[in-house]
Amino acid sequence: MELKQYASILWRWMWLILLGTMTAAAAAYITSELTWPVYAASTTLLINQAPSDKTTDYTAILTSERLARTYVEMLTTRPVLEEAIQTLRLSIPSDDLAKTIKVTAVRDTQLITVQVENADPGLAAQLANLIPEVFTRQNEALQASRYAATKASLSQQLDALNQQILQAQAGINAIGAPNSATQQAELGRLQSEISQLRTSYTTLLQSYENVRLAEAQSTSNILVVEPARVPTAPVRPKTAQNTLLAAVVGMMLGVGLVFLIEYLDDSIRSPEQITSLLRVPVIGVIARMNGGSHNENGNRSLIAVKQPRSPVVEAFRALRTNIQFTSVDRPVRSLLVTSAVPVEGKSTVAANLAVVMAQAGLRVLLVDCDLRRPSVHKLFDQTNRVGLTDMMLQASAQWDSAAQPTQTANLSILSSGSLPPNPAELLGSERLRQLLDRLRSSYDMVIIDSPPMLPITDATVLARVVDGVLLIVDTGATRVGAVLQSKEMLERVGGRLIGVVMNKVVKGVGGYSNYYHYYDQYYYGDGKRPSSARSKNGRQKMAEAGKAQAEETAAGSERV
Repeated sequence: MELKQYASILWRWMWLILLGTMTAAAAAYITSELTWPVYAASTTLLINQAPSDKTTDYTAILTSERLARTYVEMLTTRPVLEEAIQTLRLSIPSDDLAKTIKVTAVRDTQLITVQVENADPGLAAQLANLIPEVFTRQNEALQASRYAATKASLSQQLDALNQQILQAQAGINAIGAPNSATQQAELGRLQSEISQLRTSYTTLLQSYENVRLAEAQSTSNILVVEPARVPTAPVRPKTAQNTLLAAVVGMMLGVGLVFLIEYLDDSIRSPEQITSLLRVPVIGVIARMNGGSHNENGNRSLIAVKQPRSPVVEAFRALRTNIQFTSVDRPVRSLLVTSAVPVEGKSTVAANLAVVMAQAGLRVLLVDCDLRRPSVHKLFDQTNRVGLTDMMLQASAQWDSAAQPTQTANLSILSSGSLPPNPAELLGSERLRQLLDRLRSSYDMVIIDSPPMLPITDATVLARVVDGVLLIVDTGATRVGAVLQSKEMLERVGGRLIGVVMNKVVKGVGGYSNYYHYYDQYYYGDGKRPSSARSKNGRQKMAEAGKAQAEETAAGSERV
């Protein structure tokens, strides 16, 4: 049952859900279409780890991962971006350029992806290829700076030794063949010195080569595996995806708003609410009457007279039967029809109920006790020159002549008459009690139309002098608090609330709309009214069926 209730709520508010869905989707679509497209170009890089760092233990794996994370951060540093900006002669700050670059390390690999987003697809591809190139140059320069001082020192020493070797060799060349012991000694000294210099030179040269080898083995570089290409399709905005996601979000917000409205709404919407709150049965459910309910003078007319075979009239007949069953132990000869607040349709319900009771063969009197805004005489297109207030001023012997007959057999009305300045005092007088006792003895049913209960006390005063009270509820409009307060007021004065009538019921409330649908299907076929194209025999059969149904209903009412 809860699932059915939720489905009923969603169906009733489907227009709001669809409105939210379409609004969100349209907003997302328009925004996406007006947004400037953004293109993305990416370059895939391979980190070539230094040979000296290549080991086979777990430390090598950690070193490789740390190196990848380090390069990911270094690729978007300010020196790299500024050099790229200068190379391409761009007029954009490096911080703004960094926001358009996304560098990610591919998990469990030595690969790095550099993605650049830009409104110009060609510029995005140029930046994606240039940034790794600039970083490679700067990284090599940074690695070389660690050995630069040592290499420079060794290079200076090698140059100095080479100069000394050249000078010693020049001295040897100058002596040539020695002619004396002195030249022989000098030649031996120079040869010994050049031998020592060459040994030192060889040692320094070996050290220099070792430094260069260490530099080469400890330098990690980057290789371009897949260069960036000029993109052909934008990555943002994704119009279709954004529209779909916005539609889903709009639908979810609409559903949430619907349940929030239902949670905050304290109006009467189902018979279960009335039963659980008031502990009073719902003895009638009347559908909303739309159109065709006004007479020639522009006043509301009676659907029980104009459309006797309408499903709404069937609901009034069911209400009549339920009232008769509630009076089996305690007969209801006088019935007060009221509501909690104005404009709930109590006068219309009272008048149509009086008509269907009269059609069942009961002698019915409809009394208009609304001495502030009377409407019964308008419903029956009668005058209001003489009525209830005038009868109370007359002798009791003249009370039988004030009721006005109507076009419906067995039905009379007693209009309000002249409007008094003190309606509550007049309705609570002993004179009115005597009048109602007299009317009960003259008619099978006296139906009293009264003002609403909460604004004024007229209905509360009348509830003490009638056999039963019928409370009309405007489905979807009457508040729970108003209905509870009305019941408390009736209990304080000792009024007998025999039941509640849910009026103006729309489709989807309590499943009663299905009843009207099935009624139309059964009597009219395919839910359509009989047309002039139907055969005379068919219309005659339908008329006979309606007459038989009316006679059966009347016989049942007399038995009850």
